Amino acid sequence: MNYKFSNRVEKIKPSFTLQMATIAAEMKSKGIDLINFSVGEPDFNTPEHIIKAGKLAMDKGYTKYTAGPGMIEFREAICHKLERENNIVYNSDSILVSNGEKQSLYTACQALFDKGDEVIICKPYWVSFPEFVHMADAIPVMVKTKSKHNYEVDFHDLLNQASSKTKGIIINTPSNPTGGVWSDDALIELLKIAKMNNWVIISDECYERLVYNGQFNSTEKLNRTYNIGATVITCMSLSKTYAMTGWRIGYSAGPQKIIKAMSKLQGQATSCANSIGQFAGIEALNGDQKCVNEMLTLFKQRRDYIVKLLNELTEITCPVPQGAFYAFPDFSHYLNRRSEEKLLQDTFDISEYILSLANVVTVPGDGFGAPGHIRFSYATNKKNIKKGIMKVRRALEKLI
Repeated sequence: MNYKFSNRVEKIKPSFTLQMATIAAEMKSKGIDLINFSVGEPDFNTPEHIIKAGKLAMDKGYTKYTAGPGMIEFREAICHKLERENNIVYNSDSILVSNGEKQSLYTACQALFDKGDEVIICKPYWVSFPEFVHMADAIPVMVKTKSKHNYEVDFHDLLNQASSKTKGIIINTPSNPTGGVWSDDALIELLKIAKMNNWVIISDECYERLVYNGQFNSTEKLNRTYNIGATVITCMSLSKTYAMTGWRIGYSAGPQKIIKAMSKLQGQATSCANSIGQFAGIEALNGDQKCVNEMLTLFKQRRDYIVKLLNELTEITCPVPQGAFYAFPDFSHYLNRRSEEKLLQDTFDISEYILSLANVVTVPGDGFGAPGHIRFSYATNKKNIKKGIMKVRRALEKLI
């Protein structure tokens, strides 16, 4: 039977990062020995004390619906976390718990943007940002960043691209895919521009605890410290910090009126976030944080190792990422080179070639708005990192 789908379905792109993960899972299920650098999640299990909290919630029968915006106990734990770690004071009515931060970001766009509105997105960008904007019937406007300055926005290009239709900007620091972390000065400058133009800033900070050099300052913290008065929606997650990607728990914090509007939409879409994940989330935020520091130490060691190996490849340059767990090397030298089967015209072709010849899964930068680059996740052990990069080296050496 032929179905006519809505224009909404036709105009959005599938998540190619999830497609790469699916390909890797299918290959693994067939017994193929592969190295997977596409993973967007920690390779560690959820810490034991958090798992125990989830089990206890089930044993005690906390398996029912919760309040739509989230359990009050969990929202209060989030408020304590934001004050303790980020120096931002909120009350629980300014917090919305969602089924992962991805839902928080999607719902913020649904609540804030209308047909014809323009929303600025900094490229390279996380693949879902433009699609969130499209699904709100708004228009994503791509703005350049400066790779030599941790992929901070190019303010000259930002002001050139902005118009009277611009209603907001989505930023992601630390960044997926680059690992770039914006400086305080860049965030303060953006806040001032947003205030002056009445834009809302949606700040994706899901990697906020995974910063290797210096202290990460939340956008809203700087907004308050310097009394700028911009409108900021902060979106955070338990997924990356506590290796809880499958639990699907994220949250947003912002002005009560906006959070209430988001909650209204979310309530009709998913009722509430899962109760077991919320109980586990209380333990994650309030419990022992040693697990986070241990993961951060290992990620930093892996970061240093993979960047060293990538920079040893012929004609490859890879900056040192300051956060998250991705390296983002430049493979431009290998564009328009030829394999035995085809001309490699973009990074989709290069990633496909590496996968077919070396059984190494990577993520093409073209999908992030960054032609010539390829994303490598180092959420895997050093043995796999070494084996995978050596396979990539041998594959590149065979190109004509």
